[in-house]
Amino acid sequence: MLFPTFDFGFFLVVVYTLYWMVGTKNRKLQNTILLLASYLFYGLWDWRFLLLLFLSSLVDFWSAKQIEKSHSKQIAKRFLLISIFWNLGVLIIFKYFGFFIENFTQLFNLKHTNGYYFWNIAIPLGLSFYTFQTMSYTIDVYRGKIKASSSWLNFFGFVSFFPQLVAGPIERAGKLLPQFENNRRFSIQQSKKGLRQILWGLFKKVLVADKLALGVQLIFNNPEQYGAISLFYGGVLFAFQLYCDFSGYTDIAIGTAKLFGFNLSKNFNIPYLAKNITQFWQRWHITLTRWFTDYVYIPLVKSSKKRGTISRVIALFITMTLVGLWHGANWTFIAFGVVNGLAMILERIPLKGKNNTLGRFFEKSPRILSTLYIFLIFTISSIFFRSENIEEALFILRRIFTFMPDAHLSTLIGFPKLSYLFLMIALELLTKKWDFPLQKIELKVPRLVRWAIYYTVLFFIIRYAETQEPFIYFQF
Repeated sequence: MLFPTFDFGFFLVVVYTLYWMVGTKNRKLQNTILLLASYLFYGLWDWRFLLLLFLSSLVDFWSAKQIEKSHSKQIAKRFLLISIFWNLGVLIIFKYFGFFIENFTQLFNLKHTNGYYFWNIAIPLGLSFYTFQTMSYTIDVYRGKIKASSSWLNFFGFVSFFPQLVAGPIERAGKLLPQFENNRRFSIQQSKKGLRQILWGLFKKVLVADKLALGVQLIFNNPEQYGAISLFYGGVLFAFQLYCDFSGYTDIAIGTAKLFGFNLSKNFNIPYLAKNITQFWQRWHITLTRWFTDYVYIPLVKSSKKRGTISRVIALFITMTLVGLWHGANWTFIAFGVVNGLAMILERIPLKGKNNTLGRFFEKSPRILSTLYIFLIFTISSIFFRSENIEEALFILRRIFTFMPDAHLSTLIGFPKLSYLFLMIALELLTKKWDFPLQKIELKVPRLVRWAIYYTVLFFIIRYAETQEPFIYFQF
């Protein structure tokens, strides 16, 4: 059930109506409705993996309770390891097992076994998101940052909350779980805000990302037919497609959560306005960056005997490599993480004096220079992200950097389809202090004009939608 469909719209109306009909004081019944709706939503994708979602919730709920009950740090650590081994084990078995076996057989020239390909196909939807969400819960309980939940209903709802279940944001228990534990009040203003954010997310997904996908597919499906300009152009288009696709999903998820009285974390903050790659990752997929910072980078730095520049560089490189691997079991994703990691490392190396680094140079440089730098690095890494394999990515980059002549410029995606992208960029720049462009339209625009805007956007979404593309981050 994809978000930009009438099926999801019908599902949402039914759940929304039932949820608020039971009354705001009946929180337990509301949470039950959300849990059943979330399991139905997930089961419609693939009912076989509902058991895995249930077991992940059960293991982490039980582990956290045992951690809190433990009388010694050593015993508590055992239960924490149970949670970590379960979550990482599930990820490895379902997402990375085939990748490891494939590379192991190639490395040692072993006989290939086709049976392992099952593991490359049967990847549960949203696995990387909800395993990270539940694993951070038990770690935070172990660290004493939060208390273990006393209600399995609240915790299972926190894990499976359908607006953000399959592609984030990756929520911390300290932020989202209390919202299941407290009563929610119906607010027509909150619902209006949610609907406006959903509408903006649909605009970015349907009218921008899916239209850009046409040009991206045209170029990346046949890279040998294009030269340097077209291939780099394709990389830039994909960078925008990736942003509009994922941030569009995030807007829909946050808006949907608002309909039920929940507030999810902001996951994007106009990342292409960053001054350097370090800032970029503080604005792009914010919840993932924070997760790896808190649970990988900082522990790696603290575990080093000498907490100097070298230890931070090594920790940063490992962290960004894992960020790439998190996206998928392919060397292309690892390269995506490595390219961004190397750029972040170079930004921290002193040029002339301790306080003069490449990162600070771009912070102080004119906006046009830092923007070109961001797009160069992220476009190169995006080419790895989009390519089927390393060989294809290197082929494309080789043609770009050897300035291969181009004979097919006339076949590329033209201005009419790019007009939605230009409109999106203009609106986000004009309203960059807001969470999304339609956030305060009720305060700034007369009612008649406001509703005309809503219906015009809906008309264009329905009338000019391209062939529906699945959300890119659903595969992770």
